[in-house]
Amino acid sequence: MAFEIGIWINMKTKISLLNPLLIAIILVILILTFLNIDLETYNQGGQIISFFLGPATVALAVPLYKNRVLLKANGIPILAGITIGSFVSILSVILLSKLFDIEHILGLSLVPKSITTPIGIEVSKQIGGIPEITVAAIVMTGITGAIIARLVFKVLRLKDSVAIGVAIGTSAHALGTGEAIKMGEVEGAMSGLSIGIAGLVTVILAPLVIRLLGYF
Repeated sequence: MAFEIGIWINMKTKISLLNPLLIAIILVILILTFLNIDLETYNQGGQIISFFLGPATVALAVPLYKNRVLLKANGIPILAGITIGSFVSILSVILLSKLFDIEHILGLSLVPKSITTPIGIEVSKQIGGIPEITVAAIVMTGITGAIIARLVFKVLRLKDSVAIGVAIGTSAHALGTGEAIKMGEVEGAMSGLSIGIAGLVTVILAPLVIRLLGYF
């Protein structure tokens, strides 16, 4: 219900900042706080919704299959874009954490911010971060990506559907992919593909980059 309210507000106002998921999160927090419902009780029902995350993610393979010819024709550029994007994501977190003197464990928790939640949690554990903070960072990254994506592409004058999809999926995972699907079938398909590959690339690169930069 909270998400449906968010969709209604977003459609009525046409303001990208009023992202449906962001509105839903705020509404749920307010309801739980006002009715004094603890998180454990909420999760008894919330787990039912979480269960459908898997099938919903798998459904992203449908538009990908429809555009398999396009995927084959752009395989190398797509893989290169996702790999470079994932590397820059990790590197930027570490450098900015050092620049602003962010506590070490918090910096590590932010490293997997751009990948899908299940993989991000495991990466966070692997490198010594705090999974709960990682989840919050992943959600905020996805919402931010969904909100500013169109503006960024407009400013950069980026019109290639494949490039747009790869950019969104690599930087803003599933939440951004929802916005990519609105842009077009190709954008949605490429974004959905990028989610999985970016997750795998981050699993490999994160520990290596952290060690290389001495950010233990």
